[in-house]
Amino acid sequence: MDTIDRRLINRIQRNFPVCSRPFKVLAEELGIPEAEIISRLERLKSAKIIRRLGAVFDSQKLGFSSTLIAMRVPEERLDKVAGIVNQYRGVTHNYQRPAKYNMWFTVTAESPARLDEIIGEIKTKTGITDLLNLPALRLFKINVDFQLEE
Repeated sequence: MDTIDRRLINRIQRNFPVCSRPFKVLAEELGIPEAEIISRLERLKSAKIIRRLGAVFDSQKLGFSSTLIAMRVPEERLDKVAGIVNQYRGVTHNYQRPAKYNMWFTVTAESPARLDEIIGEIKTKTGITDLLNLPALRLFKINVDFQLEE
C-alpha cells in the first residue's frame, strides 16, 4: 500500500460521499483520476485489505431483529456448513472459533418470526441442531477507525 491507498482508506471510513458520483468526489479530494480511485478500491478489496464497502444501518431502528448464533459443527463439515449459512442475506459475520461451539455468526431479519424461520432453515439444511441463540440484551455500539496516514 502506498500513501494514496492509506489516505483513501482513511477517507472512506467516515462520511463517505452520498451523491451520484462519490468516487469523483474522492478523486478530487485526493488529486487523482476517478478511474484510479475505483481501481485502487477494487485492488484493495481483491487483496482482502477492504472486506466490504457499504452503508451500515441501525437494524433495530429500522424494525429488524437480529441475533448471534453459536453452532457446534463437526470440524470436517465447517466449510460446507459455512457455505449454507452464508447464503442468507442477513448473515453479516461468520467466524470459526476454537471452542465446543466453533461457528459463530450474526443474522438479521425483518421480523422475529422471519429470524426464527431462518434459524429453523439453517438447522434443517445443515442437520445441526446443537446451537445457541444469543440475542443481545443490551446494545453497546462501538466505532473503530483505522488511521493509516503517517
